[in-house]
Amino acid sequence: MSPQPPPSVPGRQPRAVRNALAVLAEVVAAGPGVTAKEISTALRLPRATTYRLLNLLVAEEYLVRLPDLRGFALGARAGRLAVPIVPPPSTAARAVVAHLRGRVRWGVHLASYAGGQVTLVDRDPDHPSSQPHLLARHPHVSALGKLLLAETPDRPLEGGLRRFTEHTVSDPARLAAQLREVADSGLARQCGELHTERGCLAVGVRSPTDGSLVAGLALSGPAHRVAEPNTELVDLLRTHADRLAPLLA
Repeated sequence: MSPQPPPSVPGRQPRAVRNALAVLAEVVAAGPGVTAKEISTALRLPRATTYRLLNLLVAEEYLVRLPDLRGFALGARAGRLAVPIVPPPSTAARAVVAHLRGRVRWGVHLASYAGGQVTLVDRDPDHPSSQPHLLARHPHVSALGKLLLAETPDRPLEGGLRRFTEHTVSDPARLAAQLREVADSGLARQCGELHTERGCLAVGVRSPTDGSLVAGLALSGPAHRVAEPNTELVDLLRTHADRLAPLLA
């Protein structure tokens, strides 16, 4: 059977999409506080069309009205349109990670939380990590992701609670309880949730100035080993995370 042709797009829709994107781009170019009148003039759009597009973009959270109701700024969803550019860690930070690798037989990985997602910035070459795009899109199945979710438990998960293995925590109530434990202990653990035989432990790297979560340091290994207390390994992990704090903040 030959594939069905894609549905036709009504003639006005492409223009409306282009105009909405132009409005969004104008807010980026003009900066926070740009008014509807200024946007209308810059884009040579009818005032009514401009207001309609602004209301739509506000409703979809790509824009927000400023408190004085006189201008607009980028909203929460606009930040998701760009891939965050995460600079590589400094030589000193890499040296700390390398030192930990020399002390353990597990894989050691460093992740940044810039842009509100998990981005691996120093992957252990001898212990290949899971696909980076899966860690970013499905943070509930990795220890590094659970650290981030514990920091912002109310954030929506764009990819949902996808189930990868029989061990994946996909029940919202169970995940919420797990994240509360992570927040209390500062330690995240996953055992076979993404790949049945693999697991990881992770602790956060926090800014010395305001305590914000800036990165995560993880050990990866066999799932059954990750499930053990591993007190000495966890202490070693925390020690190196503390050393990284002034280098990554």
